[in-house]
Amino acid sequence: MRKLLNTLYVTTQGSYVHRDGETVVIEQEQKKILQVPVHMISSIICFGNVLCSPALLGFCAERGVSIAFLTEYGHFLASVHGPTSGNVLLRRNQYRMADSEESCRNISANIVAAKCANCRLILHRATRDHGEKIDTHSIKMASSSIERLIGQIDSASDTDAIRGIEGMAAAEYFAVFNQLIVDQKDAFIFNDRNRRPPLDPVNALLSFIYTLLVHDIRSALETVGLDPAVGFLHKDRPGRPSLALDIMEEFRPVIADRLVLSLINRRQVNPKGFSRAASGAITMDDETRKTVLVEYQKRKQEEIYHPYIEETVQIGLLFFIQANLMARFIRSDIDGYPPFFWR
Repeated sequence: MRKLLNTLYVTTQGSYVHRDGETVVIEQEQKKILQVPVHMISSIICFGNVLCSPALLGFCAERGVSIAFLTEYGHFLASVHGPTSGNVLLRRNQYRMADSEESCRNISANIVAAKCANCRLILHRATRDHGEKIDTHSIKMASSSIERLIGQIDSASDTDAIRGIEGMAAAEYFAVFNQLIVDQKDAFIFNDRNRRPPLDPVNALLSFIYTLLVHDIRSALETVGLDPAVGFLHKDRPGRPSLALDIMEEFRPVIADRLVLSLINRRQVNPKGFSRAASGAITMDDETRKTVLVEYQKRKQEEIYHPYIEETVQIGLLFFIQANLMARFIRSDIDGYPPFFWR
């Protein structure tokens, strides 16, 4: 369990990562900066100009440690991992269910219901914690609209209809998201969700943390033997981890969005840490990126009660629990996929 919570992030440009016995070593300008036993980490994420030795790639593949390569600013490029784990019969069932409209509709309904409920929770906490600083009326109206949309999920005829409900709920949620920023409001303004590239600091933070989140969920799915590329809510697309994106929907509001709001409202990030490229994209500097990574890891160490398994677990293990529940459902060990509802 300790290993599953530990991701090694390499952000300094020009770093060299290699193997030394049973350890992973990071060097900068031929000086050893860090040496960590491989059994202590679950994955390595390299940002930008980071070189990994071939021996390290093979070593990590053998030990089940995935290595992901991202651009300096967090855009996913590629990943290296060992042989696919798990039972081939599990994956064959996954593919059959992904081809079934009824299965896709039922699983998508559960996921979208959880995402919408978790969005409402974020809005409710904002009115509770910052009621005197925000327009509580507009936030309550958005929450009521999302509640009505949740009520329409059961009667949705197919997966496309559920995607439409999810889109409308996201529009209601992000329409008031700027209200949830209660500090540094002049520098951190959110008008709408944009990406590829993000055009403001808030969207830059959201996109960056979403990338970290989907990496962790993808690793969890591979651990239990599922194919991250074959989902139910998100359609198949080459290079897209559709199942990881499916499960990420449950966690976007309560892990990623909430972390972004905390970073801004607690002044852990500031406008000087962001710059605009010639393309119009907003990028983070090294210090801001490191701050986000540290806080994300701290967040994963916090504990929360999981209502389905009825246990208190660390947040970083939720991805593995949900991946396991999805595998159990696909194997027909349980009657339906139980998404995670934040309490």
